[in-house]
Amino acid sequence: MFSERDLSADLAAVRDEHAPDAVVLDCARDFETLPSAQAEDLSLLTDSFEPRSYPSEWLPPDAPEILRRYASDDLTVGAPGDGGVAWTHQTDPPVVLVKPRLEGSPGPFVDFLVAEALVQVGLDLPEHFLGFFGERYRDLAAAAEDRLDPTGTYQLAAALYDAYLGLHTREVFADWAESRPDLFDTWVDAGERLEPRLADLSTDLARGRTDFGDAAELACAAVKHTVERNSRTSDSHANGGGPELPTPFGALGTGAYREYGADYAVQWAEKTFERLD
Repeated sequence: MFSERDLSADLAAVRDEHAPDAVVLDCARDFETLPSAQAEDLSLLTDSFEPRSYPSEWLPPDAPEILRRYASDDLTVGAPGDGGVAWTHQTDPPVVLVKPRLEGSPGPFVDFLVAEALVQVGLDLPEHFLGFFGERYRDLAAAAEDRLDPTGTYQLAAALYDAYLGLHTREVFADWAESRPDLFDTWVDAGERLEPRLADLSTDLARGRTDFGDAAELACAAVKHTVERNSRTSDSHANGGGPELPTPFGALGTGAYREYGADYAVQWAEKTFERLD
């Protein structure tokens, strides 16, 4: 199921700097959440497991089953929306898992996703939004209940946590202009590719052409690209700090969100949904 991935010089350097103990593995089979039997196969490549669990009281009664599974004592690795690369701290050492869905993707793009995961591993932050929101997940669900079903709330929570991680990783990526130029260029390019989709997002949301969860997912994915960059950045980004987050998502790209975390995210959701009513 798993084999150790050969890392380029840049990726090896990123691992050494941010997550020196992490093991990067290629997966033979694709997954959203790794089946239990396959998760246990990680024991062949790691020293120990320490499954995370969370109080059931953190979850509203109608929480999706995958969220209940994640809160349980089971070893649950990966979640819907993780994309082509997942990581976990529930093993010692931590692991980064590269999924076969990335086969055929441009090499620089895959390298950036692996580098991003290694940086995230080194942040010592929760690997899932439930660990981030904690008991405030119920408040987020309450704020969204008239607009989103439980699956939509899950999607929103995942997006909000993606933005929060992006507030921490974007400064690292911006510093790669000289030391890791290939990774830096891929980061810039990914941000530029988001700009056309972000340009009409507020209008699409207002006219019902995009639902709120999908809009949040796209806007929050852009947060890691919104940062002041040096002169090496392309002209379209030299002064603007990357893509502009559309209304009502601009507040999620601020230092205030990084400082206040889940409390800020819940307050943002409450105010945003009040304005949409």
